[in-house]
Amino acid sequence: MSEKGVPTPSTPEDEYFVRENAERMRRLTLEAKRAMAAEEQKRLRDLHYMHCPKCGMEMKEVHYGKLDVDACFSCGGVFLDKGEIDIIANPAQKGIMGAILNLFKDETQRSGK
Repeated sequence: MSEKGVPTPSTPEDEYFVRENAERMRRLTLEAKRAMAAEEQKRLRDLHYMHCPKCGMEMKEVHYGKLDVDACFSCGGVFLDKGEIDIIANPAQKGIMGAILNLFKDETQRSGK
């Protein structure tokens, strides 16, 4: 027996079974890790979905122009989902808000990769 409690194989056949057993334990551990991560992800989604990141209160989806935005009626925050900034920052949009959003267009496209 080795120092770690795992028997030291004495023949090539024993070595094969030790490697197979180690691989099986590795796979089982990875599957358990993935399952735990999925459960944790679901728990976090249930805890945070449609809650304001600023104050934690429940948000409601509100139709605003061409978009459905998430609005918090507690703190007044308005939040956009992925891709909605592109609709607002459409080059055809005029005015100061369009100009400001177009400044950040490259930055938002880089972070979405």
